[in-house]
Amino acid sequence: MGFDFDVFVIGAGSGGVRTARMAAGQGAKVAVADDRALGGTCVNVGCVPKKLYTYASHFSHDFENAAGFGWQVPKATFDWPTLVANKKQEISRLNDIYGNLLDNSGAQIIRGYAQLKDPHMVTVDGKDYSAQRIVIATGGSPNIPNVDYADLLISSDQIFDLPEFPKRLLVVGAGYIALEFACIFQGLGSQVQVSYRGDLIMRGFDQDVRQFVDQEMRKQGIQFNYRSQVSNVEKQNDASLLVTFDDGSSIEVDQVLMAIGRKPRLAGMGIEALGINTHASGTIAVNDKFQTNIENIYALGDVTGGIELTPVALAEAMTLVNHWYGDGLKNMDYELIPTAVFTYPNVGTIGLTEEQAQQRHELIDVYQSDFKPMKHTLSGSNERSFMKLIVDQASDRVIGLHIIGEGAGEMLQGFAVAMKAGATKADFDATIGIHPTSAEELVTMRLPN
Repeated sequence: MGFDFDVFVIGAGSGGVRTARMAAGQGAKVAVADDRALGGTCVNVGCVPKKLYTYASHFSHDFENAAGFGWQVPKATFDWPTLVANKKQEISRLNDIYGNLLDNSGAQIIRGYAQLKDPHMVTVDGKDYSAQRIVIATGGSPNIPNVDYADLLISSDQIFDLPEFPKRLLVVGAGYIALEFACIFQGLGSQVQVSYRGDLIMRGFDQDVRQFVDQEMRKQGIQFNYRSQVSNVEKQNDASLLVTFDDGSSIEVDQVLMAIGRKPRLAGMGIEALGINTHASGTIAVNDKFQTNIENIYALGDVTGGIELTPVALAEAMTLVNHWYGDGLKNMDYELIPTAVFTYPNVGTIGLTEEQAQQRHELIDVYQSDFKPMKHTLSGSNERSFMKLIVDQASDRVIGLHIIGEGAGEMLQGFAVAMKAGATKADFDATIGIHPTSAEELVTMRLPN
């Protein structure tokens, strides 16, 4: 039977676009369908705008720190509409680039919400397309709880384009997305509070990292309310929001950002009718070749419930296309994936937390350093940096590395290469530090705790 396409990709985010381009580059006839802007979450309402807004938020700290270096900076003012407009222009440029990349690869872009009709048939806006292979790469969307006041809440999808800057912001949640926005808006001049039902931010991260980030964010004036849950939100006459918590306390804010996780974007796609297996979380179950239980239907990226990072989706896409058109020997390795959190200050982490290392290894050594960065000896800021190495005693391998401080993500990338190559503590010790930098701390730690 002849198919309209060799590969039909549903979703034009990072993973979907990379799959389409790589497959088309191998001579396959490829279509990619999406009803939203090209580039998916990352380009439109994720990593790209978030990093741009992070840069914007740092200027307030820079202006404050400048006086100690002899700069007399007049009182700075921030214009929210300018940032929003410039961000939109940049995202639009990136959307065009994604379109050009797909066009140049030979893949066909189909605009509309795709639905699965049968294992080889996709319907987009009433038109059927047959395909030998189908790839689901629709990503995720923010979780908004099913409550009466849901229409008064915003998610990370809306926060970039608010018509008015929120002078008072409540962030509900304490994962990395919640905390990044808390730091962004505090830096831009908002008064930020964080409400979290747990005991401490950044669940899943190293305990020392969690406590240190909590301490550093509080220094900026961000308020944390732990063991706290929102019970109601009401709109007031002046358009402000009255938020009531389950302990009976209440606050007035301008916006409530819900950042309590993400869910797979699969509504109405027809995966239930086809009997595609899913996990309890609703994400699609796949094997190590990204196949669902239906042999010719694949899924990758956030929709499979794995590590929700753009570079992971890109790597999965290239691995998948290699299975189809390459030697098929490449498998995804999910060990030692570096992660950066763009809070203020930044967090960079790779490998095991101390708690995980204690469970998996018989004996470990922990090295750590908590210090005032050289920059702040003159700036007057009380910001501190933190570094931590976790070493397996038996092999001397560095199995966990954690950084909190300016440029942590930039620092981490090179150390990630070393750790992927199996670097030992002896290798770190034998490396000459670059002075004066914060990064040199990681090669000059001599005594474990």
